Amino acid sequence: MADERWSKFKITADFDTDVRSIYESWATPAGLEKWFLRKADFYAIAGRLREPDEFIKKEDTYSWYWHGYDDTAVENGQVLENNGSDLLKFTFSGGSIVTVDIQSKYGLTIVELTQENIPEELDPSKNLFVQCQIGWTFYLANLKSVIEGGNDLRNKRLDVASNFK
Repeated sequence: MADERWSKFKITADFDTDVRSIYESWATPAGLEKWFLRKADFYAIAGRLREPDEFIKKEDTYSWYWHGYDDTAVENGQVLENNGSDLLKFTFSGGSIVTVDIQSKYGLTIVELTQENIPEELDPSKNLFVQCQIGWTFYLANLKSVIEGGNDLRNKRLDVASNFK
């Protein structure tokens, strides 16, 4: 029987900005490219490529490309839910599901990211529970840095090895 503790995790981050700014950073291709991805292509149900500042919608499909990797490293998935203001849900690596819940609390904007349905893997170098938690922690820290006026912390060079490779 699988240990359920390894199939789901939750990470919380706080931001000194408004909910709308964080939502736009998650819910538009241009927003995602500022802190997370090299290229974020979202396609409407009819197959039309969404514009960079256009909000993604439920049932959109996506192709994501990462800095530090060539175009053969692509994550394809689908937007499962988007309420238009503070909640997104999408498919992710290994058939897992990521939920991003954005709330205003304590004078801050709080992002609660949950990844669930993570497949079991005994090899830590391939374990999505471990690797995705490391990745999301870094990218949420990068979002905080970028949105609060700091540097973009991503390695954008193919010729420089990254810890995430």
